[in-house]
Amino acid sequence: MADSSSTGEISESHFLTVAEVAAMMRVSKMTVYRLVHSGELPAVRVGRSFRVLEKDVDDYLRKSFYNAG
Repeated sequence: MADSSSTGEISESHFLTVAEVAAMMRVSKMTVYRLVHSGELPAVRVGRSFRVLEKDVDDYLRKSFYNAG
C-alpha cells in the first residue's frame, strides 16, 4: 500500500511535455528525447508521449551547471 505522503507529492507535481522542457532549456525536442532515452532526465511515458516532472528538469539543470571561470 502506498504511503499517503508520497501520494500527495505526486498529485501536487507539475508535469511538462517534451516541447515545454525543450523551450525551458532552450534546446531542441530531439535533445530532450536523447536525455530521456539515455536516463539522464527521468520521464513518465503516457501513451506514446513522455512527461517530465518540472522538479527533475530543475535538478538536471542544477547538477549540469558549469562555472566557466
